[in-house]
Amino acid sequence: MCVTALLSSCHIYKAYERPKDIDTSGLYRDPYAASDTLASTDTTSIGNVPWQDIFKDEKLQALILKGLNNNVDMQAAILRVEEAQAQLKAAKLSFLPSLSLGPEGTISHTEGYTSKTYTLPVVASWQVDLFGSLLNSERGSKAALLQRKAYQQAVRSSLIANIANTYYTLLMLDKQLYISDKTSLIWKDNVRAMEAMKEAGLTTEAAVVQSKANSYQVEASLTDLRRQIRETENALSVLLAETPHSIDRGTLENQQLPEKLEAGVPLALLSNRPDVKSAEMALAGAYYQTNQARSAFYPSVTLTGTAGWTNSAGGKIINPAFFAMQAVGQLSQPIFSRGKLIANLKVSKAEEEIAKNNFQQSLLNAGKEVSNALYLYDAASKKLTEHTAQADELTKAVDYTQSLFHSGKSSYLEILTSQQSLLSAQLNQVSDSFQRIQAVVNLYNALGGGRE
Repeated sequence: MCVTALLSSCHIYKAYERPKDIDTSGLYRDPYAASDTLASTDTTSIGNVPWQDIFKDEKLQALILKGLNNNVDMQAAILRVEEAQAQLKAAKLSFLPSLSLGPEGTISHTEGYTSKTYTLPVVASWQVDLFGSLLNSERGSKAALLQRKAYQQAVRSSLIANIANTYYTLLMLDKQLYISDKTSLIWKDNVRAMEAMKEAGLTTEAAVVQSKANSYQVEASLTDLRRQIRETENALSVLLAETPHSIDRGTLENQQLPEKLEAGVPLALLSNRPDVKSAEMALAGAYYQTNQARSAFYPSVTLTGTAGWTNSAGGKIINPAFFAMQAVGQLSQPIFSRGKLIANLKVSKAEEEIAKNNFQQSLLNAGKEVSNALYLYDAASKKLTEHTAQADELTKAVDYTQSLFHSGKSSYLEILTSQQSLLSAQLNQVSDSFQRIQAVVNLYNALGGGRE
């Protein structure tokens, strides 16, 4: 009884428990007061919603499914889980005796006399796990399996988010290209109108040159936008493990995403966020590794049994053969390697402390990402409201300046300036809309969304 209590105090048989000093308070930095779109007290989280209910665009859903089936990183993560499952199975089988068959035969010839001997033994060996070495090895393998599964989920969540973000980036670029292309046509008409007015003596060469310069600027932006679209399509193709190709897609204005964002309580990150779970399982594995280092100080007991047929007994050769059995018990206690064992224990304890710090850091990183996504959504919503109002006013300004110009009360340069400002505001509107969508995707990923 005393021995059992002593071993329990050494944690040899104790299962891993989450350290009580792991802190989850204040991870989200309380951004909720700034907006009524963010839920602060609800324990639910959009991270628990299936990804099909978050991303409702059917073309995007098809791309995500293709990525989950084909992506190289996803396939590697699945294989790592299978590898860990095999290692856990091997650790469980360590509790069972090992059996081996070792037949032997000898032929000897001396001065015309030939003797033939043989042995057909079956050897069984069983390590008695009195001091938890095999138990902690199995528990460590189980923690490693859970860590690999969590890693697989992390890859899955990240892949879904990357595909969605890249897809929405394409929709943003498409919309910006559409606006810029329409503006380019307007500027070309402006150049022709300015040249005609100069011929009629109604404007100056400076106004013509200015209108041409603005037209060239818009044309250059079109080229840059087409390049960005092509590169983004190529990047998305690689995520799908396909050669670069054009991507079939919808439009930015038709996207439907949740308007109410629930982040849940910070403690939920411990069970939902796969990289946090992976970090905790790494800590559990380090804990069991330390237990194994402790158990190395105690004796190991091995039972070995041999049974089989032989026609040789000592110096005699018997024919026919007879059945023989033998059982051996062995106890091994380390004596002169104690210094090495102490060093190994110190190393294991240090690795366990490192794993604990990494676990806490993973929580801090998760909280940062959730906070950033929540605030990005709030900020993008406010910017979209302001830029929409700006675009409405600038549309009126363009109409007013054109009317003033036709009545001779304004120069054509004022029209050019107002049109340039309107283009900038419209592009900002598109960028704000994309940032709101991106915030939802980032929050979904930060909360461990997309789990199987």
